[in-house]
Amino acid sequence: MTKDLTVGSPLPVIFRFSLPVIGGNLFQLFYTLADTIIVGQTIGADALSAVGAKTVFTYFILCFIQGFTNGFSILLAQLVGLKRIDEEKRSIASSLILSVIFTAVITVITCAFSSPILRLLKVPEEIREDAYVYMFIILAGTAAPVAYNLISNILRALGDSRTPLVFLIFSSVLNIVLDIVFIVPFSMGVAGAALATVLSQFLAALICTLVAIKNYDVMRISLSYFHVDGKTLISHFKLGFVMGFQMSVMCVGQLVMQSAVNMLGTSAIAGYTAATKIDQLSVLVNNAFGLSVASYVAQNYGAHKLDRIKRGVWDSLLLVVITNILMIAVILLIEPFIVDMFVNGAEASVYSYCSDFFLVTLPFYPVLGILMVYRTSVQSIGNAFFPFLACIVELFARCFCSTALAFLGYKMIVFSSPFAWIGADFVVVSAYFHLISKLGKRAEFKS
Repeated sequence: MTKDLTVGSPLPVIFRFSLPVIGGNLFQLFYTLADTIIVGQTIGADALSAVGAKTVFTYFILCFIQGFTNGFSILLAQLVGLKRIDEEKRSIASSLILSVIFTAVITVITCAFSSPILRLLKVPEEIREDAYVYMFIILAGTAAPVAYNLISNILRALGDSRTPLVFLIFSSVLNIVLDIVFIVPFSMGVAGAALATVLSQFLAALICTLVAIKNYDVMRISLSYFHVDGKTLISHFKLGFVMGFQMSVMCVGQLVMQSAVNMLGTSAIAGYTAATKIDQLSVLVNNAFGLSVASYVAQNYGAHKLDRIKRGVWDSLLLVVITNILMIAVILLIEPFIVDMFVNGAEASVYSYCSDFFLVTLPFYPVLGILMVYRTSVQSIGNAFFPFLACIVELFARCFCSTALAFLGYKMIVFSSPFAWIGADFVVVSAYFHLISKLGKRAEFKS
């Protein structure tokens, strides 16, 4: 029942596998936008600012979750390439155990420190209460995104990128319905928007898991497989934690950026929030290619097919460059209307902040795509050091622009992201070619 990514022409294999992943990420963006649009249009600009002011921290947590669970999926995909079903089941059991522990720890810690975090982010006093309510509910429901990302990454490791898409569509539609119900007739405000997001994610994860158990033998795990040896647990924890840490380190830089924007006032926050919501189109699409490349490279690494890895990476680069050029064109067309999507009667300064964001970032979208392809390729051939180093470079680049150069204005703060992508690209691209050269010298990888 699993999809073998080690056979067939790489370009169509990667393209077909990527389409559902991209579709899933676009629907993720869709229901995130639904939250923001409904909040902005029904409650107002202050509520939009409240949701936006804490967005980077909740994104920080989500990044860790995505990296943590994706680390598990890389180990699973390597076993799929080797076709070792008993070890695949033990890998899934290990992932479940570690995910439950992680969820409990992160939920307690983040909920306990929600208020100090908002003060650290310099969220304006007038919107801090709404920001706290929204953030606390999202963090209390951390189990929902953990469950959904875990089952989605497991299925992608097995070669199934379609099932997660189906249930993300279900989650997106449900999220919009619950948004409207909770905010309009029930008058729950930003709390309703947060609750709608948590409930829709949880139901999607639950039903997706039940379908996966029905369709895939490897998902039918008896209790004996949960008696996992320490070595297996440690290997999963190490890669999961390192990848989660890598993803979250990137977000630390974005936290610094958000803090810098927050100091410019509610108009800057509103314009920045509206822009970053659309900017997520690039982040999520490029991330989708990264997830696809991770499954593809990991399976072929497990099968010791070096030439196929190299060809697949080049084909992936072609896909991401073309896709990013198309996204730039689309955003340029809709840019004049973006603020109106989120806020009625916004001040002129809000439009200006939004426009300046895209002026700075759009030309660098292909740079982000290249970073995603090479970083996940390096991770999937068993190296965590260089992707971690790239994340450190990103962190310092973002912090440098957002603090030391913030006196140059809003555009310099926004330039933090492109500057970080360029620096990280130098690390992962050079690392990829170095590691591929080393693999070519190993007996099992020689053609």
